[in-house]
Amino acid sequence: MEGASYARMPRVKIRELKDDYMKFELRDTDASVANALRRVMISEVPTIAIDLVEIEVNSSVLNDEFIAHRLGLIPLTSERAMGMRFSRDCDACDGDGQCEYCSVEFHLRVKCITDQTLDVTSKDLYSSDHTVVPVDFSGSDPSSVESSDGRGIIIVKLRKGQELRLRAIARKGIGKDHAKWSPAATVTFMYEPEIHINEDLMESLTLDEKKEWIDSSPTRVFDIDPVTQQVMVVDPEAYSYDDEVIKKAEAMGKPGLVEINAKQDSFIFTVESTGAVKASQLLQNAIEILKQKLDAVRLSEDTVEADDQFGELGAHMRGG
Repeated sequence: MEGASYARMPRVKIRELKDDYMKFELRDTDASVANALRRVMISEVPTIAIDLVEIEVNSSVLNDEFIAHRLGLIPLTSERAMGMRFSRDCDACDGDGQCEYCSVEFHLRVKCITDQTLDVTSKDLYSSDHTVVPVDFSGSDPSSVESSDGRGIIIVKLRKGQELRLRAIARKGIGKDHAKWSPAATVTFMYEPEIHINEDLMESLTLDEKKEWIDSSPTRVFDIDPVTQQVMVVDPEAYSYDDEVIKKAEAMGKPGLVEINAKQDSFIFTVESTGAVKASQLLQNAIEILKQKLDAVRLSEDTVEADDQFGELGAHMRGG
């Protein structure tokens, strides 16, 4: 119908929030938007990571390439990454990627002078920008030996007389280019399940049969009320869409005992951050980037402008 609008207004509800973990609901949208948001969070939200290493002295047991690779995978606090320039687009340094607008410089100078093995960690990296430093995990897990003494992430171990001196350049990037720039350890979503128990059929089962049916589920979705002896849903989100309870009901001669459907417009997200950005900021940045991508669709009629601004993305959005 002419003039009809198919616009939907997705809603987000935060269930649980920590610096490096978040659980939220995404409603009133479809799987394509949910998956697009997941993919953007994993591979297109920019962070800062070490991209160039110049080693002056390395007498450790690890070769230069190995140490450079380990340095690249150390997460760096990246709150300012959205405002930084990509080194390839920086006009201040002609794309060299070594200026204050597109990079951060680190130095590491450590030498072991005792008979005891010396751990060289991310704590030994000195940054030229106090806002971009290695992520501190010391308070994340008090029970961990690695975190309890605040040693940081181990880079290499040195014995007496061994030394490591280097200079490193950290740059802005995205996970699509290299995993070291991905701000997310994991991002998952699931359809919110809708579970309906046929009470009449359930009452025809004995208590032992009810327990047997409940135990057929690999996860604890159902339980028995100790007072009424009725089967109840205790954790619908624990259901993993394995259909085991449905198969068990059919095997017991009770098809239709339970009906389980996935809500097609409701999703439950679980986000774990690497620490480079907080989980809440990761979601906000992902939404902003997704909005920028959707702007490419609005420019699709003007193909020249779309290609100039979005490159391959503009052509992709037009189906080219």
